[in-house]
Amino acid sequence: MDISINTPALLFPAISLVLLAYTNRYLALANRIRNLHDKYLEKGVNDLVLHGQIKSIRYRLKLIRNMQMLGMIAIITCIFCIFLIYIESTGIAHVLFAFALLAFLISLCISLLEISLSNKALELELSDMEGLEDPTVLEYIKKKFE
Repeated sequence: MDISINTPALLFPAISLVLLAYTNRYLALANRIRNLHDKYLEKGVNDLVLHGQIKSIRYRLKLIRNMQMLGMIAIITCIFCIFLIYIESTGIAHVLFAFALLAFLISLCISLLEISLSNKALELELSDMEGLEDPTVLEYIKKKFE
């Protein structure tokens, strides 16, 4: 398969948008950490829900760091790939392009894991509120029309 300079350049918008989404997740998490820190200072050491949230956030921070790092590796590798195509070293360019695609794919897979953990963290946040159920979609719709 022959690739042109345009082929790795096609990844630039996708990687840039994903990196922007990762940065937004990071900023939201940083804000949440500040709020949890204030709660921790107020409530003290014995709050189990707070400890569960802190543990989850530490792991999610590592995941976001890895997502961002792999995204940056993908975009840097694409730049080198474009350069190699420009100087007509297509063999190495093919390998670098495949590596960029793999790094981007792994970054997206880690993102899926982080989103899942984010959802679990929100469920943990809701767990200390009494009287709230987790209705199925059909139960929710039925209650809305009653």
